[in-house]
Amino acid sequence: MATTKSDGIHTLYLSNLNIKHNGEIRCTANLLSNNGITATASTFLSIVPTKNYQQNNEHIKPTFLTAFEDQVVLNGQNLVLESFFCGKPDPHVLWLRAGRPIDDKNVITTSMPGYSSLLVQNINANQSGKYSIQIINSIGSEILSASVAVEGPPDPPSGTPLVTITENNVHITWCGPHYDGGCMILGFILEMQSEDNEWSEVATILDSLGYTFSNMIPAKTYRFRVRAKNIHGCSDPGAPSANVTLPVCNTNNIVASNNDFSIRCCEDFKSKYELMEELGRGRFGVVYKARDIESNHVYAAKLIKCIKMVDKTKVREEIAIMKSLQHAKLLHLYECFEGSRETVMIVEFISGGELFERVVADDFTLTEKDCVIFIRQICEGVQYMHNLRIVHLDLKPENIMCKTRSSHEIKIIDFGLAQRLSPDTSVRVLLGTAEFVPPEIINYEPIGLQSDMWSIGVICYVLLSGLSPFMGENDVDTFNNITGAEYDFDDDAFQIVTNEAKDFISGLLQYRKEDRLSPTQCLHTKWLSLDNDYLGKSKICTNKLKKFIIRRKWQKTGNAIRALGRMALLSASRRNSSVLPTEDQNNHHNE
Repeated sequence: MATTKSDGIHTLYLSNLNIKHNGEIRCTANLLSNNGITATASTFLSIVPTKNYQQNNEHIKPTFLTAFEDQVVLNGQNLVLESFFCGKPDPHVLWLRAGRPIDDKNVITTSMPGYSSLLVQNINANQSGKYSIQIINSIGSEILSASVAVEGPPDPPSGTPLVTITENNVHITWCGPHYDGGCMILGFILEMQSEDNEWSEVATILDSLGYTFSNMIPAKTYRFRVRAKNIHGCSDPGAPSANVTLPVCNTNNIVASNNDFSIRCCEDFKSKYELMEELGRGRFGVVYKARDIESNHVYAAKLIKCIKMVDKTKVREEIAIMKSLQHAKLLHLYECFEGSRETVMIVEFISGGELFERVVADDFTLTEKDCVIFIRQICEGVQYMHNLRIVHLDLKPENIMCKTRSSHEIKIIDFGLAQRLSPDTSVRVLLGTAEFVPPEIINYEPIGLQSDMWSIGVICYVLLSGLSPFMGENDVDTFNNITGAEYDFDDDAFQIVTNEAKDFISGLLQYRKEDRLSPTQCLHTKWLSLDNDYLGKSKICTNKLKKFIIRRKWQKTGNAIRALGRMALLSASRRNSSVLPTEDQNNHHNE
């Protein structure tokens, strides 16, 4: 590069140009004799490769000269995307988000021959997604895309905290925020106000949606509120709880609880909640969106048919399990109502849909780093369950939900098969979903907490590749593959997957449950560590995952469970095992 000056004319000479020199060239003149006034002129330089451009060729297919990079933008900042291209006739330019033209008022596009830019001013979370530029002329067209994530502090926790009083202890539970700021929630800050005092921070909770205070002062009035935090900061405080006053113990040391969890009459449900649209339907009931008439808060109401006493008993067991689960990655149960033929469970409303369906959407670009974020959260939720000696027994893609459509926060749902294990009691079951059950269930051998870890390994394998590691031509082949622990990483889908991810999966898909990684060990692996910049930004092709989802939608779970029962019966008869559960028991409450 060189400049010359002659008779007041300044000339810029550029040589040995390449695509890296694409961009704006600006000349600024300072008029020192006139109070420092400046004048600026600019132009855009577009470098076209010789092989794509011949001076006498008037017909050239549109071609991009530079690529996009995926971007992370803070909420309220500006997003700038630039593209250089060539083509004859000059291509027409169209900017898209999620495959649709962009008409937001805060979006400005600039186009000229060989160049186009898009500016999003004061970007917000609703403007995250997959951005594309399409260039079109009479010869053809080409499209270039990049994923844009908008991050920032999370929204406040939704709803109001629920306060339960037992003796001189106070237990507070709350919901997570509707929007996590585009990245993982790292914890919650609990604040308390007593009498007329100022609000004060009393606890930081990292992995739970609940907290218990001990030795509180009787006859004193308190209220509580919660903030959510992520890597970008804290949210505003959520709505405060109602005032609660700790009662004074009577002579029998019995304390009344003003918010104690109990199963109430179905008539109370009808007077408290308004049912809205249907969200889902299964063999045992229907899930509706429901509105609390008094507070106007939205929940999900699961209406379960319980005609037989055995059905009621099973649902009560699920309720008992969920009552003890207070963790940010587990579906939260608020209250229950029971009638003569139906039980209603009020749980938090989740709007994001199934995890696998979200990652294959047009506005989502899946990378291995995204997989780490999702699998880490699953392990955190399962770690909490296992610390309580609760095993889920039905971990599968359909039971991993996204909290919202725009966040990376997940929730584990459906605890209908979950059990609390005793260290000195051997438990055998014939429950689960064929592709995700571990060998010990097929062989009708004692299960353990580690049985869940096999399922996590299968979920991780499918998420990274779109392939089911043990899927056979039929159910019997599938079960044989599982009991043989036969799988590999030979498919082309694993070419861009890191060795750390493969080692992680291998640590879970171990035949002997005692050899599998525990949730705590998973969280300390290199792959799930927070220091994972080595993963890079390679995009995972989701075409195979889309086919997997379609197949799962058409698959009848009942047939798989019955086949599982047949396999276990055959296996058990070979070992002269004890009597197995009946087919009706196998199929019970497996939605």
